[in-house]
Amino acid sequence: MNKRKHSFLFLPAAALATAVLAITPADRKAGVGEFAPAFTHRDATEWLNSPPLQWKELRGQVVLLDFWTFGCWNCYRSFPWLKSVEKRYHDRGLRVIGVHTPEFEHERDIDNVRQKVAEFGLEHPVMIDNDFSYWRALRNRYWPAFYLVGKRGKVRGVFVGETHEGDRRAVKIERAIEKLLQE
Repeated sequence: MNKRKHSFLFLPAAALATAVLAITPADRKAGVGEFAPAFTHRDATEWLNSPPLQWKELRGQVVLLDFWTFGCWNCYRSFPWLKSVEKRYHDRGLRVIGVHTPEFEHERDIDNVRQKVAEFGLEHPVMIDNDFSYWRALRNRYWPAFYLVGKRGKVRGVFVGETHEGDRRAVKIERAIEKLLQE
C-alpha cells in the first residue's frame, strides 16, 4: 500500500476536525441558495417597530436578518455594528429585520423584549419568534446569526457570531451586502 496515498488517516485529531468543518459549512445547512421561508408570525402583537412583514413587500431590497435574544452578550455587543450597517446602507436598499428567539423563559415576555429593544436603540422591525418557528424554518442554531437575503428573496449568505465594526466577519458581511446591492 502506498503510504502517501493514505496519509490523511494519520492526521492529528485537531487537523481532521478542521478538515471536516471545512467541507461541511453552516451555509449548506442554512439554506443558502434557497428562498427565505415566509415569516411565521403574522399577528401585529408579534412584531415590534413594524406591522407584520411579508417577503413580497421586501422584493427588490437586500435584507439582513438578525437572530438574537436579549440575554445574549454576543448579540447585543453586535448591535453597534448592526445599527451602523443599517444606517450606511438603508438609503441604498438594505433592510434589517430582527428575529428575537428566546433562550430563557423571561425572554419570552413581550414587555421585556420591548424594553430591551428601546434600551438597545433598535429601530428596525423585530419579529417575536417565541415558538422558534422561524428559527426552525431557517434551520438556525446560533445567536447571533445573520442571514443575508438577496433582492429576489433567496438566502445568499449566513454569518454566525459576535460582530464588530472592522472585524473580519463585519468586512465579509459588508462586502456581500455591497455585492447584492449592485445586482
